[in-house]
Amino acid sequence: MSKIYRLPAALANQIAAGEVIERPASVVKELIENALDAGATRINVVTEFGGKKLISVEDDGEGMTPEDARLAVERHATSKLRTSEDLAAILTLGFRGEALPSIASVSRFRLRTRTRGSISGTQIRIDAGELMSAGEVGAPEGTLIEVQELFFNLPARRKFLKADTAESAQVSRLVTQLALGYPEVGFTFRSGGRAIVETPPAASLAERFFQIYGDRADLIEVRKHAAGITVHGYVAALAETGPVRGPQHVFVNRRLVRDRTISHAIQQAYSVATIKERSPEVHLFIELPPDRVDVNVHPTKAEVRFLDGGLVHEVLRRAIVDALGQTGVPELVLSQATLTPALPVAGALPLTFASRSADPLADAIERAISQPPSVGSGDPRVGATSGRETIATLIKPMTPLGQFRNTFIIAVDDEGLAIIDQHVAHERILFEQISERLLGGTLESQRLLTPIVLDLGAGEHATLKGHALALEQFGFQLEDFGGTSIRVSAVPALLKLEACESALRAAAGDLEGLAPGSGISESVRQLAATMACHAAVKANDSLTIDKMKYLLDELRRTAHSSVCPHGRPVVLRLTRREIERNFERI
Repeated sequence: MSKIYRLPAALANQIAAGEVIERPASVVKELIENALDAGATRINVVTEFGGKKLISVEDDGEGMTPEDARLAVERHATSKLRTSEDLAAILTLGFRGEALPSIASVSRFRLRTRTRGSISGTQIRIDAGELMSAGEVGAPEGTLIEVQELFFNLPARRKFLKADTAESAQVSRLVTQLALGYPEVGFTFRSGGRAIVETPPAASLAERFFQIYGDRADLIEVRKHAAGITVHGYVAALAETGPVRGPQHVFVNRRLVRDRTISHAIQQAYSVATIKERSPEVHLFIELPPDRVDVNVHPTKAEVRFLDGGLVHEVLRRAIVDALGQTGVPELVLSQATLTPALPVAGALPLTFASRSADPLADAIERAISQPPSVGSGDPRVGATSGRETIATLIKPMTPLGQFRNTFIIAVDDEGLAIIDQHVAHERILFEQISERLLGGTLESQRLLTPIVLDLGAGEHATLKGHALALEQFGFQLEDFGGTSIRVSAVPALLKLEACESALRAAAGDLEGLAPGSGISESVRQLAATMACHAAVKANDSLTIDKMKYLLDELRRTAHSSVCPHGRPVVLRLTRREIERNFERI
């Protein structure tokens, strides 16, 4: 007797539905996308018991004829594709013709539709994939779909649904996301008779964003066009003091997606300013030619594949970096007269304080970054410095007034009062200066009279051995010493000798699994952050006014002066309006 047999059509449909319909929010997503493809300008969503008992989605789109309505509930019947060539450049949200039959196979389903100009509409009822009735009905223009008792015929799937409130929250989140992506469409969502989302049609993304989120001063605008790719939207400012993780809404050609390339680009953009790991709040819209993105790679169409993922990654990363560098800085930096690097005046704050005890690490850092690159010398670092000075023109003059508890600099400008953490500010300055030196060429190396032999794990040994040539430009000279040991004959002059072993072990962890030559810059940034933290002025260090002014002058030359490399905020602002309001002058 044969062990293999063909599944009944009803069972096959239910299994297929499980790939598309995971929960009530999946049903709402598919129905809203169909409504958007139909040209709807208003979409109303209603649920009861989190969508388990009822899901209703009504739109004012173009509707369907009786013939089209009957075909729409058959599997793989769609108006959006004709030939296989159409898959190369999909312009609609839906295209497979699976959503309606999948939903109808696991619910009590009703479709009511009427085309514009028709005198009557069509109504179709289906229970668990079986047609119950179809006929003419009075109806407004557009389409209404009701889904009752979702998964009533699949108790194994129904029992895994979450509580009503949790499922309703998922639907609310989805409707909000789609409303953000389509500002020209009005959305309403009611759950259990209560209005959850109400967004009338908006004239622009900015207006829709205000409808949903209100005034968000902690977000900054992103806008860039390059290589046929357009990026716009909003991202969290560097000094945003809220949660490290926030919602990430990403649309590719107005399709809500999750994509590793995009997520990595976002993380890389923020890592330019801070080594602190974070998943910041972003609301981004990426537009590119449809033939350069494949949307047919995931059952729920939640993922995409780019023809040139590296290009998309770089354009997005640079778009966010530019936005963070231009508007993600505090209003701290000073006049046009200080745009060219000035020589420290007598008593000004040097890279280290003479009053502090001698520190070999700080002395090494000072030697490494005390000589500014000469303009016109062809030094690759000149461009970076010029970029920081350009950003300085965006910041208003600020005058230091004094210190609070020898830890915070109090400064004032025309807009109000600023409190600057002196250690964090100096750490930010040193981090960027050191990073430029590290990435600008080979660092000064110091040969050891007595080489150090490190006994490493097998993985650490293999990683450092594979990246030995790359590490050499940063001052390390490593040789295989047999077994899993490595001999270190030279180290960077910037590092204390006792810190070299921990630095190499940390580098081995960062570089593990990467091909030789890759991942070095990230390891360098970690090292630069550590050195900057050790060399920066500390809390409880008394500063003169000249030293405070030096810090503010140098801070203005940094591209991301609102946070330190570890993600701590540099400045707290009290605007003039806030001060006057507290004194009841407004």
